Amino acid sequence: MSRLRSHPERHAVSRIGWLRAAVLGANDGIVSTASLIVGVAASGAGKANILVAGMAALVAGAMSMAAGEYVSVSSQADTENADLARERGELAVQPVLEHQELADIYVKRGLNEELARQVADELMAKDALAAHARDELGISEVVTARPIQAALTSAATFSTGALMPLMLVAVVPHDSLVAIEVAATLLFLALLGALGAWAGGARPMKSILRVTFWGALALAATAGIGRLFGTVV
Repeated sequence: MSRLRSHPERHAVSRIGWLRAAVLGANDGIVSTASLIVGVAASGAGKANILVAGMAALVAGAMSMAAGEYVSVSSQADTENADLARERGELAVQPVLEHQELADIYVKRGLNEELARQVADELMAKDALAAHARDELGISEVVTARPIQAALTSAATFSTGALMPLMLVAVVPHDSLVAIEVAATLLFLALLGALGAWAGGARPMKSILRVTFWGALALAATAGIGRLFGTVV
């Protein structure tokens, strides 16, 4: 076995499809549910009302995330399929022009004219549509749209994220709920940022600061609204 065969490479970009949906779902689950809980708690509501509001937020949010991801990624898939259908038709009608188009792409990437034509010959002989999809349209197996995968991933990770602040309501004393909820939520977000950065092969600190900043902003806003309307009521 050659050294190249015994040294497989794993790149983070291969995870981009599900990783984006997973991080978005978990982040939204934590931030939206915790913010709602903090807002309702700051208004002076009882624990039972806070739990009901949090559970409703979990169910509604998970369904919303699943539907939103499915619709948006399906739109991407429809666009990809339309482009592939158009490219398939062009390959059938004008193969010579399509060959030249592919060769020109390789010339722009640094190959000389002769080598670019040879590469285009080889790739189009094997799978012309795949070659044009990858190098002309930017569509590949790694980044292709998968609506069902994105929807299920978002719903599952949203629910997981939402459970974290929701479970605190059941175990934390009512008088200290807001303070502990805020502190725990920021900790959850920091862990999520570190985990997302690790899964994506990026540096963790930037991701941690990004998610905790926006989480803290959301918590502060809902806490302020809860106290304002709680006082008014």
